[in-house]
Amino acid sequence: MFTGIIEDLGILKKIEKEKGNINLYFKSKLTQELKIDQSLSHNGVCLTVVSIDNDIYKVTAVKETLDKSNLGGLKVNSIVNLERAMKSNARLDGHYVQGHVDQIAKCLNVRETDGSWYYEFEYDNTSNNITIEKGSIAVNGVSLTVVNSKLDGFSVAVIPYTYNNTNFKKIQKGDNVNIEFDMIGKYITKLIRNR
Repeated sequence: MFTGIIEDLGILKKIEKEKGNINLYFKSKLTQELKIDQSLSHNGVCLTVVSIDNDIYKVTAVKETLDKSNLGGLKVNSIVNLERAMKSNARLDGHYVQGHVDQIAKCLNVRETDGSWYYEFEYDNTSNNITIEKGSIAVNGVSLTVVNSKLDGFSVAVIPYTYNNTNFKKIQKGDNVNIEFDMIGKYITKLIRNR
């Protein structure tokens, strides 16, 4: 379980195919604090640390993860948002983020407006995932508030701190991002649908 508050940016140093999986090797300030078998969010995707070598750690993404996220499109030197699992005795500064990405969204527009940035995203709504105005959404693992909710899209406003300390500064029109819809909203939607 995560909060959507990004701790560091990881730099992808190596990609290695292994059957239907890919092994990703990242460099980060967090590496020295990590342990093997620890969960770590990468652009909102919960992956397990499988090895550590000096300042580089390795995680493996399986086909299911690659099908639902943008991790398969990463290249060497790509930058990802990183967050360690939340502590049960700490403040929850973002919202509950499971690290289980629901799907990819496409960036339709990026607009700077006097010190903040607005990002507009579109997603395939055939899975009946929804957003609500002022509800929570995780984009590449970042906990954000929905500004403009639509049937198949939403917008978010990004403050300078988030822009400068996450990979939002790299997101451009046409880029794919990982999205995880609000967990409580998903449960309510499923309950109503099953009635």
